[in-house]
Amino acid sequence: MTPLLAAVAAALAVTGAWELLAAVEGSRPFAALAGAIEPVARAGREGRAATAPERRRVALLATAVLAVAGWLLAGPPLALAAGLAGPLLATAALRARRRVYARAVAAGAAGAARALADALAAGHAVRGAIAVAGDGLQGAAGAELRRAAAALALGAPTEAVLESLRRRARAPAWDALVAGILLQRDAGGDLVGLLRDHAEALEAGARAELQARAATAQARATARIVLVLPAGAAVLAELASPGFVAGLLKRPMSAALMALALVLQFVAVVTVRRLARTVS
Repeated sequence: MTPLLAAVAAALAVTGAWELLAAVEGSRPFAALAGAIEPVARAGREGRAATAPERRRVALLATAVLAVAGWLLAGPPLALAAGLAGPLLATAALRARRRVYARAVAAGAAGAARALADALAAGHAVRGAIAVAGDGLQGAAGAELRRAAAALALGAPTEAVLESLRRRARAPAWDALVAGILLQRDAGGDLVGLLRDHAEALEAGARAELQARAATAQARATARIVLVLPAGAAVLAELASPGFVAGLLKRPMSAALMALALVLQFVAVVTVRRLARTVS
């Protein structure tokens, strides 16, 4: 009966935790917690950088959570180490979310070019086309176009808004898109055809990149598995014979070999990441 009662207790605990979350969802502590992590969500949703007070709140929250988790797992030493890593992890999380947003903006350049071309073909000027394209386009690219349209609605010059859009996007595809619009305004030409050709070129490049990633997916996965194998072997050896790793560290020769192995593993990780970044 013991396993059965344990399973029932676990199910009831999950149900109780769910009810507790529902009860505190509208409370002030929950709202404060949601406000503390909002900069991380906003960085991935809008690409906006967190302010200094927001970064401090995220860092304090990460420090507290990691310190408590370290205390529960292994006591004060791990709590101290995990707490010290909190600010670094918070900063890394904010940067990672902004990188995700930047990649989404870059990937949406083709859709933005095609939406702008359709709006221009329907008779809108460039300022109106940006607003129409932003309303009809989803994702990060649509959010950037809507932000540009809001600035235009407030009376900002077209050139300044497009330059701001280009700086926020930080992608060659958007550089070419903005350059084409500004060049057509000064020299004339078929802007609709230019934007559609640009969209087709970007889509062709995206297809080629996907094919390259698919062709190298197995090799990259194999490389990552090989990199994880030594750590997995060490964990299994420690579980099978507690104190195995500590015994190796006590001997100077084995400790030196383990340090050399860690250095080689780090070099391998960096190499694999660089190769994967080159492919992507």
